[in-house]
Amino acid sequence: MSLRRKYILVFVGFCLLLTLGGGWLAWRAASGALERELDQKLVWVAGAAAEVGLQANPLLALQPGDENSSLYQPNRERLLRLLTYVDEAHIFRRDNTVIVTTDSPQAYPIGTPLRWLDAYAPELATAWTTGEAVSPLFEGQDGRFYKYGFKRLEQSDAMLTVLMRADYLAPLSQFRRTLLLGSFGTAILAALIAAMLATNIVRPLERLSRGALKIQRGRWNDSVTVERGDELGRLSRAMERMRVGIVQRDEQLRLMLAQVAHEIRNPLGGLELFATAALEAEDPQERLRLLERVRREVEALNDIINDFLTFSRPLHPEIELHDIRQPLREAADLMELQLTENGGGLSVRLPDEPLMARADPDHVKRAVLNLLQNAGQAGRRVWMDAWWRNGEAVVSVRDDGPGVADNLRDRIFDAFVTDKEQGAGLGLAIVKRVLETNGARVVLVNPEVEREADEPSDPEAQGAEFRVYFQGSEDLPLEGAAANQKSA
Repeated sequence: MSLRRKYILVFVGFCLLLTLGGGWLAWRAASGALERELDQKLVWVAGAAAEVGLQANPLLALQPGDENSSLYQPNRERLLRLLTYVDEAHIFRRDNTVIVTTDSPQAYPIGTPLRWLDAYAPELATAWTTGEAVSPLFEGQDGRFYKYGFKRLEQSDAMLTVLMRADYLAPLSQFRRTLLLGSFGTAILAALIAAMLATNIVRPLERLSRGALKIQRGRWNDSVTVERGDELGRLSRAMERMRVGIVQRDEQLRLMLAQVAHEIRNPLGGLELFATAALEAEDPQERLRLLERVRREVEALNDIINDFLTFSRPLHPEIELHDIRQPLREAADLMELQLTENGGGLSVRLPDEPLMARADPDHVKRAVLNLLQNAGQAGRRVWMDAWWRNGEAVVSVRDDGPGVADNLRDRIFDAFVTDKEQGAGLGLAIVKRVLETNGARVVLVNPEVEREADEPSDPEAQGAEFRVYFQGSEDLPLEGAAANQKSA
């Protein structure tokens, strides 16, 4: 079953349940109230008649054949006056034989058993005991509904009963018919409203479903239709962001694959050339020299593959509050020997006080080492400084190289962007990605920006400068922060 049909059925069912259930409860309440009112009215009429001129002892003295007596006729006249309010009235003995009746005395002479009273034995027993009672509702031969009311006369063996129509049932029946017709109309109206509401919900979902199918089938250039500004609108915008992210990721993967093929092809070409030359070389020294070139090309190829793996591998940093001077020293130690062998040097200046920051120690070491290697490839001398400022631990890496070209400054942290003849251009992209997963950031310092008075400066460091900002700790004592700032 479709969502639209389910929505319509649920909505219509709820409306019917509400109207029919509420109407039935209202009908029951009205019916009960009107029936109680009729019962009270019966008791009042019977009681009023019993209190006005009907005396039990003279009535009990009437015997069969006294229908024309002076005692019978006045009492019968009193009962006949009740016909203005009731349909029948009878006075009878405890043995259910009639004494006086509004019916014809010829049809019901004194002493005639009233057989229909046998059907109300429980009510009569209550009336003989408590003095009054009301019969259940019943349908007469004319199709109308009636009720009997019973009133005992003066605690004697004489009982007055009156019959009254239950006229309240007619408006109740009309109310019931109106309720059924109203429920039917409500169901139709609810179906129309539910159809419109379901259409407004289902159609956007169908469009979003078609958009999702397009994405699944690789049609990523078709934008997802942005729906109205409710939950469906947020869902459509989220799907559009997902599509854009997939397109960007796909483009990045395509570019990475092309770059991988390009970067690997060059070392492979060198490997093939040097390996062929080594096979053909007769001089052992020449063969060793060629094999050494093969080894270096293999190392270069391995570095390229490692860069691509590092860039594509998901990162799971274990962030902790620690003194970042230790991973900074480890990165400097790894780079210092390499710079010295190439005729350069590394200058490191770290504060004497702990430099506390929140980050993964291994990621701090990796990111700074990549920056040092990048600086070592750009120049001969490298400077690394660290200090505390405005709640952040700042690490600066500078070199004496030519700097970053103006046309690359805005894209220097993008993948595959480089001004070097060798390399995949992933070094700085990896640094940015590693740092961002740790809540840190890296920036390329504008050489035209004036430095703060307490920042380290070296006249020879005229190349590029990269700064990393690590988050400090909100739990760091104020005196510790002051000491860090002072040491900077």
